[in-house]
Amino acid sequence: MTDLHIDNPEIQALAPRLSDSDAGVRRIALIALADLEDPDGLPWLIHALSHDRDAAVRAEAARLLEAWEEDPVVEALCAALADSAEAVREAAAQSLSELKTLDAGRVVLPWVSHADSFVRASALRALRELRLPDSVPAALQALNDSEASVRREAVGILGWLKRLEALPELARLASSDADTEVRRAATGALGLASDTSVLPALQAALNDPQWQVREEAATTLGKVGVSAAGPALLNALSDSYWQVRLRAARALGKLRYAEALTGLVELLGHSISNLRKEAALALGELQIAAALAPLQAAEHDADPEVRKAVRIALQQLQKVS
Repeated sequence: MTDLHIDNPEIQALAPRLSDSDAGVRRIALIALADLEDPDGLPWLIHALSHDRDAAVRAEAARLLEAWEEDPVVEALCAALADSAEAVREAAAQSLSELKTLDAGRVVLPWVSHADSFVRASALRALRELRLPDSVPAALQALNDSEASVRREAVGILGWLKRLEALPELARLASSDADTEVRRAATGALGLASDTSVLPALQAALNDPQWQVREEAATTLGKVGVSAAGPALLNALSDSYWQVRLRAARALGKLRYAEALTGLVELLGHSISNLRKEAALALGELQIAAALAPLQAAEHDADPEVRKAVRIALQQLQKVS
């Protein structure tokens, strides 16, 4: 290994093992080096990530660099996204996803334009929770990327940043993207709006061929809180997948959509306890006296979680009785 001229005696003591011919010895030495939590050890970790001939050692270095946000570390992790070994790429991507500072995000940002789609997607993933305003133009452009993984991560950034200017593109992806997970992510991101502008796209998503997208659409309509979504959600109570029905029931409760009374009461007798529980809670949220008798009839449900939900709903209804 190249002589890094580090004077720290503890690191110097590890130097023979860090340069050992045995990859296992080098890997354990890297762990011992990281345990020192000394910035003087970073050059060794970066060198191992970039130059060690063993993929397991490089992957270990990538994992150990997770807690550091110095520019050389972030740059080395970004470069490792293009490593020949999948384990190294995955470890680097995970470490980058733990970044916390905007300065680190600015180092990552140029990698969003890399030729390799894994690098682009991983860079966008790292930027998502940093809420870096500078990442918006890159994310908007990435919505049209040829790779679904990149589009999914771009949607995540725009959703986290609540960028209203992205709504038309997000609506387009929610309705027509070829990838199920992109449609699902875009459908969820439409929740950043609080008006009827996203209603057509979300209503269309409630009829998506994939139940996961329909489930996300029902959830998002509950978050948006637009009463005009009531009829579409009421129809979703009859969806062939119980997961969609559950989210639709929850959304109808949030909307206090009184017309959902009959459909929710029917769900109180469903064989799936999670649906009965959600229906009971939604009936309480409707805040109408007509929900009282059906809930009282469900007080002795066989499932304790359903009974608890019924008690909560009945307490809510006491306010209107």
